[in-house]
Amino acid sequence: MNKFISILFFISMAYSAHAQDTVHYSGNTVANVDYHHGQLTPVIGVHSEQIFRANREHPELADGFGFTYNHAPMLVYWNNTFYVEYLSDKVGESVPPGQTLLMNSKDGEVWSKPTVVFPQYKIPDGTTKEGHPGVAKDLYSVMHQRMGFYTSKSKRLLVLGFYGICLDGHDDPNDGLGIGRVVREVLPNGKFGPVYFIHYNPKWNEKNTSYPFYKTSKDKGFVQACDELMANPLMMMQWVEETDRKDPLIPLHKDYKAFNFYHLPDGRVVGLWKYALTAISTDNGKTWPANAARAPRFVTANAKIWGQRTSDGKYATVYNPSEFRWPLALSVSKDGLDYTNLLLVNGEITTMRYGGAYKSYGPQYTRGIEEGNGIPPDGKLWVTYSMNKEDIWVSSIPVPVTEKADAHANEVFNQLPAGKELEKWNTYSPQWAPAGIDKDSNGERALTLKDNDPFDFAKAERVVPVSKKIMTDFTITAGQNNTGMLDIEFQDEKGTAAIRLTLDSAGQFRTKAGYRNKNFMKYEAGIQYHIVIKLNTDTRFYTVNVNGKDVLTGLFFAPVLSVNRVVFRTGDIRRFPDADTPTDQDFDRPNAGEAAKQAVFYIKSFKTSNY
Repeated sequence: MNKFISILFFISMAYSAHAQDTVHYSGNTVANVDYHHGQLTPVIGVHSEQIFRANREHPELADGFGFTYNHAPMLVYWNNTFYVEYLSDKVGESVPPGQTLLMNSKDGEVWSKPTVVFPQYKIPDGTTKEGHPGVAKDLYSVMHQRMGFYTSKSKRLLVLGFYGICLDGHDDPNDGLGIGRVVREVLPNGKFGPVYFIHYNPKWNEKNTSYPFYKTSKDKGFVQACDELMANPLMMMQWVEETDRKDPLIPLHKDYKAFNFYHLPDGRVVGLWKYALTAISTDNGKTWPANAARAPRFVTANAKIWGQRTSDGKYATVYNPSEFRWPLALSVSKDGLDYTNLLLVNGEITTMRYGGAYKSYGPQYTRGIEEGNGIPPDGKLWVTYSMNKEDIWVSSIPVPVTEKADAHANEVFNQLPAGKELEKWNTYSPQWAPAGIDKDSNGERALTLKDNDPFDFAKAERVVPVSKKIMTDFTITAGQNNTGMLDIEFQDEKGTAAIRLTLDSAGQFRTKAGYRNKNFMKYEAGIQYHIVIKLNTDTRFYTVNVNGKDVLTGLFFAPVLSVNRVVFRTGDIRRFPDADTPTDQDFDRPNAGEAAKQAVFYIKSFKTSNY
C-alpha cells in the first residue's frame, strides 16, 4: 500500500512539475454558459465597440456589397493608426464569393469604411482537387487566413490573405489544395501597393494565376520585407493550415489550428492553438516538441485563443472559456505560464440578423496586436473579434487589468478631463446604439446612450465597491418619452440583477416588482431628473427619490448578498442563444437591415456612497 501511495505521489509531482512549465490555469473561476456573461466579473474600463455592422438591404451603410458573413479579424498598430483586416463571404462560411477588407482608425474609436484589400478571385474553369468530385465552373475563391499583417524591420507594413478553393458546400478551403497566399503593402498615405502572390500551393504558379509573383516587383524594399517575413519561422507557423501539408517552410507539420505566440522573459516562445493546445519552443520557433499538449485546466473549444505580453510586463490570454463561443473573457499571468483569474471582456451576444453556414453565436475568434506589429501609446490591450461571424468589434482593455473598484463613483462628466470621462466605465457600443460621451442640449458633456438598432442596445456599466448598503445619485434626461427605453439595474459580482428600473416607451418610470412591472411616475422628454436610490441587501428594500421627492419604496425582485455594479442599458436583457440552441441559424430576421426611430438618454452625473 505504501509503495502504491509513493507511486501516486511521484506521478502527481511529475504532473505538477510539467504543469508549472507549460501554460496552465490555477484559478478557481469558471464560466456559466447559461448566461452570456458567464457570471464573470468584468475587467474595469473595457470599451467594446462595433466597428462594422453587416447590412444586406442597405449595403451602402456597410461594406458596399451587402455580404453578411464577416469573420476572422486581425489587428495591427502602424504609422499611428489601427488597422483591422477581416474576411468576408456573401452569406455563409466558405461559400463563394469571398474577399478580404481593411478598416483603419487613428484613435480606435472612429473607424473608416471597409476597403477591399484582396478582391474576389475567379478560379479557372475546369479546376479540380484530388480526391474531390467537383469541377470549377464560373466559381470564385473564398479567403481563409490565420495571419493578417507583418511589420518589417524597415517599418513597412504588409497585409496578407489566402485564396482557397471550395468546390461545393462541403469542401475545405484550408486543406492545402488552395491557390496561394497574396501580399500587398499598406502605404503611409493609407493606399495600397499592387497585389502579388508571395507563396503558391502545389500546381499553381505565375503562369496560371492572376497576380504576379512578389519577386518580380521592382521595389527592392518590398521584396526584402517579404523575404524577411518568409525567413521568420514564427510567421510561417501561422501559414500551416492553408499551405501544403509537406511544405518545408512550416516548422511543425501538425494539424494544429490558429497559431498564436509570445515570448517568455527567458527568451522561450509559447505557442497557443485552438482547443488550448500549447507548446514551448527554445529556438525562437524553428523547432517545437513533437506534440503539443492541452493547457492544464484551460477551458476552451475550437475558437481562437489569444495570448500576449501586456504593457505592465504581465501576460494575458483572451478567449471563450467554454465549449461555446461566449463569453469573451481574459486571464492574467505574472510569468506567462501560470494564469490565475478569469474576468469578463464582453458578455453580450448581438441578435444574429442573417442566417448562414457555420455562423456560430457569440464574440469569437479574438486577435490582438502581434509582437512586432506596433504598440499603441495608451498602453491598453486591444483585441478584435467577430460577433456571430457577422459584425466586427474591437475592445480596449486597460492595463494593469483590475476588477475591483478602489473608491466610490463621484463623476460630473462635464467637469472631468476630456477623453478621460469613462475611464472607470465599461461600455458596449454598437454602431446603431453608441454609448459614450456626447453633448446634451445645453452643450455640456454627458454619458450618452443612443439607440436606433432594433436588434441591439447601448450599455454603460459602472463597477463600484462591493456594498450591502449603497446610495446612488445621478441626473438623467431622456430626449423623448414615446420611443425607446432605458433599464437601470443594480447587480452583484456575478451580474445578477436585484433591482430594475425602466424609463419605458410610454413615458412611464417603472420598476420590476417580482414578475410584474409597476409604474410609479411619469417622465417627460427634455426634463432633467435628479434620482437618488438607497438599497439594503440584508432587508432587500430600496427607495427611489426623484427631484427631492420620495416616489417609491420597493423590494428586490431577486436576492443578492451585495451590489457591485450599476448598469444603464437601452434594451431588454437577452437570454437567447443558450447552451441548447441549435448550432446553425438558417433564417434571416425580418427587416434585418432597417433602423428604428432613435432614442437618446443623457446622464450628466453619477455618484455612489455607503450609508
